[in-house]
Amino acid sequence: MQIETALKEAMTVDGAIGVAVVDTESGMSLGALGGGRDLDLEVAAAGNTEVVRAKTRTLKALGMDDSIEDVLITLGEQYHLIRLLPAKTGALFVYLALDRSRSNLAMARHSLKRIANGLEI
Repeated sequence: MQIETALKEAMTVDGAIGVAVVDTESGMSLGALGGGRDLDLEVAAAGNTEVVRAKTRTLKALGMDDSIEDVLITLGEQYHLIRLLPAKTGALFVYLALDRSRSNLAMARHSLKRIANGLEI
């Protein structure tokens, strides 16, 4: 699926507030949908790039021969999910912000995995 289709599908996840496909190298969003006054997706994309980079450096420093599948950040009122795309698509991730009161975390993670695996860049 193309980026636009993936973004639209991610926004159908219960509780979705905003979604972006992000380039880990630059921190720039390749596409975004949702967000708004309380969620600046460009700022979130750049900030979450730093989270991914930090965790990647930590794995390397620990000598772990493994890769990140996803990262969950739990806030008081939101969940922020970061799902890295398979290496064949480059250094990209999908970032999904959810309203915690309207979402099912397990289902959201499952949906985001399916969307990320189906994304073609």
